[in-house]
Amino acid sequence: MVNAGATLDLGKRLENKARELGFAAFGVTSAAEDPVRAERLEQWLGEGHHGSMEWMETRQHHRRSPQGLWSEAQRVIALGMSYAPAHDPLALEAHGERARISVYAQGKDYHDLVKKRLKALARWLVAEAPEAEVKVFVDTAPVMEKPLGEAAGIGWQGKHTNLVSPEHGSWLFLGAIYTTLDLPLTAPQRDQCGSCRACLDACPTDAFPSPYRLDARRCISYLTIEHKGPIAEELRAALGNRIYGCDDCLAVCPWNKFAQASHAAREFLPRAELAAPRLAELLALDDAGFRSVFSGSPIKRIGRNRFVRNCLYAAGNSGDAALLAPVEALLNDEDPVVADAARWALDQLPAG
Repeated sequence: MVNAGATLDLGKRLENKARELGFAAFGVTSAAEDPVRAERLEQWLGEGHHGSMEWMETRQHHRRSPQGLWSEAQRVIALGMSYAPAHDPLALEAHGERARISVYAQGKDYHDLVKKRLKALARWLVAEAPEAEVKVFVDTAPVMEKPLGEAAGIGWQGKHTNLVSPEHGSWLFLGAIYTTLDLPLTAPQRDQCGSCRACLDACPTDAFPSPYRLDARRCISYLTIEHKGPIAEELRAALGNRIYGCDDCLAVCPWNKFAQASHAAREFLPRAELAAPRLAELLALDDAGFRSVFSGSPIKRIGRNRFVRNCLYAAGNSGDAALLAPVEALLNDEDPVVADAARWALDQLPAG
C-alpha cells in the first residue's frame, strides 16, 4: 500500500510530467458523483437545450459522474492544453467574401494531438505506479470535462459555460485521465466572472437564456457542426460568415489578456489556407475535394454537404455579387439541403 507521503510526491511529479508534455493546466478531482453537477446536467437535458445531440441523453447515466462510466475510478486528472491564437478571432467579421472558421479547427485535429500526450502521461503514470489502472478521454466519450476541470481547479465554467482559466483565458483543449489511484486532490477554482457579461452580449443568436446556461439549439457552433438539415431561416442572417463553429463568446472574455500559448501550441497553428479562406473556393468543393482539403482536420467529420450548406448561408450574408455564379451552380445540387441553402443565398445576394 502506497503511503500518503509517496502519493503526494507522485502527484507533484505527475504534474511536472504533464507540463513537460505540454499541458498548461493540471488538476485532480474525485471520481465520485457530485449531486450539483448531476442535477445541472439533468435540468439542461430536461429543457431540451442539447438539441439533436441525442447521445447526451442516451448516455446521461455515464455523464453523471466518472464512476458512472467506470466504477473503479477514484480520481480524475483534468488537463488543459492552450491553443491561444496569435491573431484576433473576430478580425474577419467585416470581410464577407471570406469564411470564418473557429480557431480550434484551423489546424490539425486536436483530438489526435491531445490524446497522444494523454497516452504518454498515462504510460508514465503506470510505469511509476504499476498498480494503477487508467483510461484517457478527449471529447469523444461521455465525460463532463468542463465541470470536472472546474472541480480540479484548472478553471471555472464562465457565463458562456466554457472553462475560463485565470492563466489561459478561454483557450484550452481539455482532456481527462481516469485512474484507480488515490492521488491528492487539488483545490477547485473559484468563479471570477463577477458582473461581466461580455460573452453573453457578444452572442449573435442570443443562445444564452441566462448566465451559465446555453441553449445549444441557438448556438452557432452547434448549428454549423452538429445540426443536420436546414438551419432555421430566422437564424441564418446571424450566422454571418461563420461556417464552422463560433469564437465570439470566447474571444471577448477579458481573461484572455493573460492567455499564453504553451510550447505545444505550435502543433495547433492554423493552416494558411484555413485562416481566411475565400467562400468562392469553398463553394466549389465536391466530395472528393472536400475530403482532400480537410484531411486531418476536425472539419472533415461534418461532411461536404453540411459544410457547403454553411458556406451558402455565409455567401447569402456576404452582400458580394461576385458569389452569384458559385451559388447558382449549387441550385440543383443532389443534396436537397444544399439546394435549399443555395436558393436562400441567391435571394439574399444583390443582382450582378
